[in-house]
Amino acid sequence: TLMAPRLQLEKAAWRWVDTVKPEDITQEHVELAYRIAVPACKRGACRRNCKGNPNCLVGIGEHSWLGEIDENTFHNIDDPNSERRDKNTFVGLTNLGATCYVNTFLQVWFHNLELRRTLYLCQNSRAEGHSTESEYEPRTICEHLQYLFALLQNSTRRYIDPSGLVKALGLNTGQQQDAQEFSKLFLSLLEDTLSQQKDPTLQNVIQQQFCGEFSYVTVCTQCGRSSALPSRFYELELNIQGHKTLAECVTEFLKEEKLDGDNRYFCENCQSKQSATRRITLHSLPRTLNLQLMRFVFDRQSGHKKKLNNLISFPEILEMGSFLEAKEEKCTYDLSAVLIHRGVSAYSGHYIAHVRDSRTNDWYKFNDEEIEKMEGKKLQLGLEEDIAETVKSQTRKPKYSKGFHCSRNAYMLVYKRRLDQEDQTQTNVEVPAFLQRLVDQDNKKFEEWCSEMVDMRRQSVDKGKAKHVEVKELYELLPAQDGEPFEFVPVEWLKKWLDDSTATKAIDNSPFLCMHGKLHPDRIGEAKRISNAAAERLFNRYGGGPRVDRSFLCRDCVTRRCQVLRLKNQLSEDYREVTNLAKTQLKSGDEGFWIGKASLRQWRQLALEQLEEEEEETKHTNCKTNGEKPTCTGAEDGEQDNDGDEEEMKMFNEDILCCHGGLSIHEGERRLVSHEVWGKLKVYFPRAPEFSQRQESCQQCTRMEKEGKENEALNRMMASEQKNSLLNLFQEKNRPTLQKWPQDTDVLYIVSLFFVDEWRKFIRRPAKSNPVSNVGNNILLCPHGGFMFTYNSMIQGDAQHIALLWPAEWDVICRLFLVDQPICICRTQDMQDSGSVQYRTEPELCRECREGFIFQQQRDLREYAQATVYVRKVIDSKRMIKEAAPEFSMSGSEAEDEREEPKMEGEKDPDFNQTDDGAKRQKLSDASPSTAPSCVPSVACTATAGKSGIRRSMRHRRLRGEKALIVSANQTLKELKIQIMHAFSVAPFDQNLTIDGRCLTDDSATLGSLGVFPESIICLKADEPIADYAAMDDAYQG
Repeated sequence: TLMAPRLQLEKAAWRWVDTVKPEDITQEHVELAYRIAVPACKRGACRRNCKGNPNCLVGIGEHSWLGEIDENTFHNIDDPNSERRDKNTFVGLTNLGATCYVNTFLQVWFHNLELRRTLYLCQNSRAEGHSTESEYEPRTICEHLQYLFALLQNSTRRYIDPSGLVKALGLNTGQQQDAQEFSKLFLSLLEDTLSQQKDPTLQNVIQQQFCGEFSYVTVCTQCGRSSALPSRFYELELNIQGHKTLAECVTEFLKEEKLDGDNRYFCENCQSKQSATRRITLHSLPRTLNLQLMRFVFDRQSGHKKKLNNLISFPEILEMGSFLEAKEEKCTYDLSAVLIHRGVSAYSGHYIAHVRDSRTNDWYKFNDEEIEKMEGKKLQLGLEEDIAETVKSQTRKPKYSKGFHCSRNAYMLVYKRRLDQEDQTQTNVEVPAFLQRLVDQDNKKFEEWCSEMVDMRRQSVDKGKAKHVEVKELYELLPAQDGEPFEFVPVEWLKKWLDDSTATKAIDNSPFLCMHGKLHPDRIGEAKRISNAAAERLFNRYGGGPRVDRSFLCRDCVTRRCQVLRLKNQLSEDYREVTNLAKTQLKSGDEGFWIGKASLRQWRQLALEQLEEEEEETKHTNCKTNGEKPTCTGAEDGEQDNDGDEEEMKMFNEDILCCHGGLSIHEGERRLVSHEVWGKLKVYFPRAPEFSQRQESCQQCTRMEKEGKENEALNRMMASEQKNSLLNLFQEKNRPTLQKWPQDTDVLYIVSLFFVDEWRKFIRRPAKSNPVSNVGNNILLCPHGGFMFTYNSMIQGDAQHIALLWPAEWDVICRLFLVDQPICICRTQDMQDSGSVQYRTEPELCRECREGFIFQQQRDLREYAQATVYVRKVIDSKRMIKEAAPEFSMSGSEAEDEREEPKMEGEKDPDFNQTDDGAKRQKLSDASPSTAPSCVPSVACTATAGKSGIRRSMRHRRLRGEKALIVSANQTLKELKIQIMHAFSVAPFDQNLTIDGRCLTDDSATLGSLGVFPESIICLKADEPIADYAAMDDAYQG
């Protein structure tokens, strides 16, 4: 397969690393990496600027200013003559979206001269009486086909629009139909239309051209009685599964089959069901023989159609006499058309037709608007076969005999019967005068359009000539000559400069700099090498910097890239060797090294990721990439879990590294390997922690483990005392509520739900959790010390951040814990206002911060950028939805307590799948966005869920089949579907997306308007597996 020019340049720039060690790198190698000597592209040699070539200065907007070389650069109007039909060529058909299959059949039928001649003879009073002052609009199928064929024959356009016929047929231009079914339905429709003609010779033209006769012959095995059921056919549907040649397919079509068991035949002679044989006998064949190769078949296992890519051989000259019942000596057919389907899926792909011109016997390839004449009057299918081959297909081209062709993609063959005495005059078909008048009218309209385009082009050229002089001189100074000083400038800046000669923005080279302050080799595709003289004039006129010249070629970056590429090439071989060496036992007396078992399992992937990260380490990229876990570390939360999740591993051997930087005390997580194995691994992980066999486990961890066991007893005693003192709070029984204020008190105290949540965790698992010492109510206050919630807001949803306490419970809290800020809500009665009840908080509400909080909350949900959402592929929808739904059990229930029971050492945390998960993330809540504020000072970092899920994990659960995507509120659902397609290999139109039970269907709507917010979970259900999803990308985006 051909490699893209950019990739070719990238490969050539680093080809030398296979033979050059890092320490042997010279200036010549550095300049190769920066592509200094890559030849500059000549003007007109490339359609767009070569991103991988820093010396390519064409296609950056210069055409608008260099009119004296090519006037076409002064305008964006195509030459109208390019839309004109060339002499002795055919006319193409516009693809209206998914109608290429219709276009192929229309071209095949157009080249059937007898059918075309017959259609021209059909009466058309509307066309005959039409005035040329208005545009002709056919109504019936016959009228559309007449007019279309007349345009295909005598139009001066290069291609015409078949939308009138497509609309009359009621076809959906956005949905690909079954091409094989369309052929039969259209011929049937055309036959019905022609049968209404008054001329008898026209009524039966479809039967004369396409209709043959066969019989289903059934023979009773008991009495030998034979019965025949005659039938007509317009095409033979041939099974290709298990066959290699067309002859085999026809033979199987006529093959005798047995009817027995449940399929037994009712014999009229025996008057009972009997075993029998059945076969098809051909009686007569039509002038035009359509052979359908049944490539699109129903797959019972998947419940959908699939395409068979069998290689089928077929002849140019087909002898059918031996297949007829009468065994005619001569029944010869010549191949006249081959219809091709490119693509591996039955639900997608592209249709083209190879058709033989019956007048000249030349072969043409019809590909919508494009028509190509085959050389040497020969049919050539090679290009289509190469495009359609999948990765697993044979790479060698199939061999076939002279006079035969092979195809994996041909789905219909059209053969024309060879007559003994052919009338050569029949090869000329004249367009009737009434149709030619309509064609002339369309040709005149086309010529007028061409004249308008020519005038517009001339005006643009005159304007361009007046402007180009000032830019031309400077542009011609840009190319750097060999051996002369040069500098680099951003290609985007050059494009804007050429787009607007009055631009005054300064040149900014800072994004191109590497960690060493020089030009990063990976950014060379975004910069252009220009002469020092041109750089002087540009920087003097527009300013900016830094000036990047030859001294900015970074030898350090090139050396490191050389090391990385050499290691990547060596990785597979070293992996096999390490795997084999790790299986052998250490010899007595040999010193071994400790490595983590998880590290040993993952080292190849870890090494590859590390090498790729090092390649990209100084690129200006986001912390996250689509379909991957977050890679930013940032400021770590002090209480972030370290569960040893293998997916989180960033450094080799970190799984046996304790928090003090020593050897972990958990011996079951590590094993000994030989010095030889460690030496090979050390090459890939030079900064990995190294522990020899003599290395003792971390003394601090050992001491802490001992102290921890001693503290367990103290913690259990403390937990028991606190639980007994606050039993109702722990069990969440007899809790006060704001909706039904208790009658026996006017004051209720408030603490953060996070404090209660952490305290309950300690009570349930005193041996595994730290005691809670501080109430920490400051997280419920704004920076001014005011309370952040009102009585009404706490009733409507903000209660998920707080817990209410009885005054007696508050006294116990004050005795057992440090209280930083008491918070309470008081009920008072206004005696002057008929005793109405009012509520106030201490501290009082800070209205300024409350309004800002509400405004920011709504804004964040609607205007986010580069946020994470999780796409979860649903297989068993009920099970997956159940796992994904918030838990609405009360936090004090027995079921919740069961889930929080202490686990044995080494048992996996159920919140995390240690083999299929991504990284762990902390988030505010899985509740709906409207009830989950995310910007309360400090609360957003600590509060986890409301009453409906008080003890849910603060980490997002990564399930099997889930991936993280980076999205923005203003991107469309269509763009999200394309991201999902690349992440899951599911075509956009096979994606059924739901969020919180709502279906997402409007492709043009933005994610913000659809209610897709940061941390949302989107469920993906695929209609079917799609293998050719890369081809879908072009179709969907086009």
